[in-house]
Amino acid sequence: LVGFVYFCGMLFDYLISNRIKKSPSVGAPRWISATKALSWRVVGTIDTLIISFFVTGQINLALTIGGIELITKMVLYYLHERLWERIRSRAK
Repeated sequence: LVGFVYFCGMLFDYLISNRIKKSPSVGAPRWISATKALSWRVVGTIDTLIISFFVTGQINLALTIGGIELITKMVLYYLHERLWERIRSRAK
């Protein structure tokens, strides 16, 4: 399952990157940053759930950790992506 989700995320990223390369004067739209953040967080959260379960041995605690991590890291990734997009657009 993790491999499939990762593959889908990489495929999506490839398709979006090719679309952006065709219009280099236009920066990545915000919806692309948000969608990439969401798809990456699915993969990362599955990883966190598995690790949390092995460390704690408790599924409820693993789900709690994974849920908190899902929200905080998605917001941080989005902000990070937008900052880099701003830097990229100013460098042109």
